[in-house]
Amino acid sequence: MLSARSVSGQFVIVGAQQVSALAELPVVVTNSEFVRIEPALLAVSAERVKNAIWRALGVSGPWRGQIYLAVHPARSLDEIVTVVSVRLGNVWCHHVELPDVVRRTRLARALTGAVLLELADRTAGDRSAELPDWLVDGLTQQLLASSPGGLILSAPAQSVNGLPESRLVATERGVDPLAAARRRLQEHPALTFDQLSWPTAAELSGADGGVYLASAQLFVNDLLTSKNGPAGLRAMLAELPRFYNWQFAFRVAFRRDFPTPLDVEKWWAIQVVSFAAHQAGPQWTPEVSRRRLDELLTVPVELRSDSNSLPTHATISLQAVLRNFDPARQSEILQTKLRDLELAQWRMSGPFAVLTAEYCRVLANYLGDRRLAVAAAPRWVKHSPPRTDARRTLKRLDALDAQRRALEARPNAPDQVGLAN
Repeated sequence: MLSARSVSGQFVIVGAQQVSALAELPVVVTNSEFVRIEPALLAVSAERVKNAIWRALGVSGPWRGQIYLAVHPARSLDEIVTVVSVRLGNVWCHHVELPDVVRRTRLARALTGAVLLELADRTAGDRSAELPDWLVDGLTQQLLASSPGGLILSAPAQSVNGLPESRLVATERGVDPLAAARRRLQEHPALTFDQLSWPTAAELSGADGGVYLASAQLFVNDLLTSKNGPAGLRAMLAELPRFYNWQFAFRVAFRRDFPTPLDVEKWWAIQVVSFAAHQAGPQWTPEVSRRRLDELLTVPVELRSDSNSLPTHATISLQAVLRNFDPARQSEILQTKLRDLELAQWRMSGPFAVLTAEYCRVLANYLGDRRLAVAAAPRWVKHSPPRTDARRTLKRLDALDAQRRALEARPNAPDQVGLAN
């Protein structure tokens, strides 16, 4: 039995003498995404992950709960990593079961989760905390992207003249930890806050093309860089053991920043639009954005004074569509407008992009489109959003039109505009 202890003493690593035969497979030896675990190197990696998390959250002082890392010979290249919390007296300890060949991201996620659990369980009583997936996944992606030197160490792949030769993973990241997330979100819109709160199995595994992981990283990054973000996340971790649903802990911790559930959805919508507005690629000027938005918010129609007269061409507002068209025709027109507005918002200048995104949400809410309806009623449990009635939608569209007119009247549009409630 091999064993090691980290420099702080918090991590205790136990490994088997036998090494998995999978460690010698060419796909493992030549692929830097796989880590060949050795207890001594794992102790260093665990300390690096902990120190990075503590710096990001502003944590200081001594640790409280021990974290045990048990390494066994891998049975497959896609083996699951398990984390188990055990209460010893009045202290919660955490046991992580690891295969000795594991994907780098999966190992980093397990270590991140264990460190966050130790922080949360310092205030736990009879039950261990339950972490939100977006926090673990988002922070994992952020740490991996922010550490050009690498947090995770892998055992040498081979020996040359009696000396171990390690694989060097060199990735040029520049100064933007969101570079990879930026590339993924150029082609796919970021997930809504509701979707981040309830990720699917495919999203958690990365089978969605990494959109969930990129969205979670952006969400965590924006929280950490906000004024009260690190303090809020520390407070949320401390509150988690008190609740069965992390959403309530989040609301308590961030009650000053987000007094209602709708406030965090609005904030996240603005962050997404701002992020998209800084993407590389052509962007319209404010004047072009204004004209384009005006065009998108009108519907061309043909009018006849009687059955024998020639048609005249005119445009009507979205409100007129809601008041005068039957439901089937309404749906056809509004679905088309929603699609066009969604595509246009990524090229709008800053304030018009925010306003366009809000028009999208109002239409999506009316049409019952869960994917975009982040301005719907608060949803702290998983369910389908109700269809907003026409009267409320008309009121929201009128309010947005008033904001648009006020924005257009300003000689220099601000970087942000308020969102209609």
